[in-house]
Amino acid sequence: MGLFVSPFNNLLCMLLGISFTVWFTLLLVFIIVPAVFGVSFGIRRLYMKSLLKVFEVSVEHRDKSGLVWASRFFSGIIAKEPTSLEEELKEIRRSGSSRDLNGSSSTSTGPGPSSSEFAMSDIFYFCRRGVESIVDDEVTKRFTAEELESWNLLTRSNYNVQHISTRLTVLWGLGVVIRYCFLLPLRLTLAITGVTLLVVFTTIIGFLPNGRMKNFLSEKVHLMCYRICVRALTAIITYHHSENKPKNGGICVANHTSPIDVIILASDGCYAMVGQIHGGLMGVIQRSMVKACPHIWFERSEVKDRHLVAKRLSDHVEDKSKLPILIFPEGTCINNTSVMMFKKGSFEIASTIYPVAIKYDPRFGDAFWNSSKFGMVNYLLHMMSSWAIVCSVWYLPPMNRQEGEDAVQFANRVKAAIARQGGLVDLLWDGGLKRSKVKETFKEEQQKLYSRILVGTHEDRSRS
Repeated sequence: MGLFVSPFNNLLCMLLGISFTVWFTLLLVFIIVPAVFGVSFGIRRLYMKSLLKVFEVSVEHRDKSGLVWASRFFSGIIAKEPTSLEEELKEIRRSGSSRDLNGSSSTSTGPGPSSSEFAMSDIFYFCRRGVESIVDDEVTKRFTAEELESWNLLTRSNYNVQHISTRLTVLWGLGVVIRYCFLLPLRLTLAITGVTLLVVFTTIIGFLPNGRMKNFLSEKVHLMCYRICVRALTAIITYHHSENKPKNGGICVANHTSPIDVIILASDGCYAMVGQIHGGLMGVIQRSMVKACPHIWFERSEVKDRHLVAKRLSDHVEDKSKLPILIFPEGTCINNTSVMMFKKGSFEIASTIYPVAIKYDPRFGDAFWNSSKFGMVNYLLHMMSSWAIVCSVWYLPPMNRQEGEDAVQFANRVKAAIARQGGLVDLLWDGGLKRSKVKETFKEEQQKLYSRILVGTHEDRSRS
């Protein structure tokens, strides 16, 4: 019996050895070497074009159901040109006065409702705004996955359709086999390779004396490892206006959709990262990276100290030999349909701001990280089992704070530029509403605005 087992074991070992050799050779030739030199064979873009052909076959038209009709009906009601509170109140009062005059007797000669006092019709404005917020809430829907017009063979975006044709079922089954049996193992291998090389090489470079050689090697290692991680996601990235790429001594700000935003940007240029010190695997990566490059890590107790954070950032940007800082001022992930309020901290520092707009294509995979629903491990598994990550990155011209402009105004101006370039909705709401209630200050602002209208109108009438 042993005579038969021994040849079988030898054959099995030989096959495993050949498989490992072929696998490592393909990994080295098509992934690692191109990542080192920053070149691409065009395989990922060919893969993307093939996916588009498959999606064309599996397109499903939206069901003409009452629910869809109702949403379109309400959207038509809500869709209107933006007007101010004062203009809308005047319109409501004018309409109410016209109806009262038409319904009154011809002997009534008294004046219409005074615009300088509270009118019962004002209530209808706030009621209508409340109903609009319920029907079409522009804030909370930014914290859920972006709705697709057609099925991408990953998730169904139209739950009204219950029947799936045989052809689509076969395509979906093949997609599951390809994504989980081929793409997922390959991507996990690449991710482990990229992270391992990053930890090992940055640790070795950390022992070198500070100087040009250390900076040069650190830049090449970071770029190589991030590019391997990009390939682990099958990310197809198109960079626009590279002449505006952030320069040393500046601050790069971008809209935030996912933790992979860092990898997307860092695969095209080196940045100094800012963040809180973590434990576990993330802590190992942070400690190794900071040895080769001056990243800015904060202890948990230091994060809330605004003055300390501002001083660390100011000291970094004052040294023009250091890499630009990468910051996501929204402070949380948004579903890539809009840009929400930028925190003013990074705009209070006297430095040039380099805006960057990132826009993902949700047809190939949803890059949005809903941190309140998925943990990091589940999210990464979701990313690595999707078809691909396709996105465009625009480097906008550098911007500086203008004379007489405060940090909030500067942040809003930069945010508007990013939203305009990326085709995103520019919102004034705080992304912190994902986990907290609306601040009382927002309610008070509406109350003060309404009070100013009443008081201002009354004073104007008194002076006249």
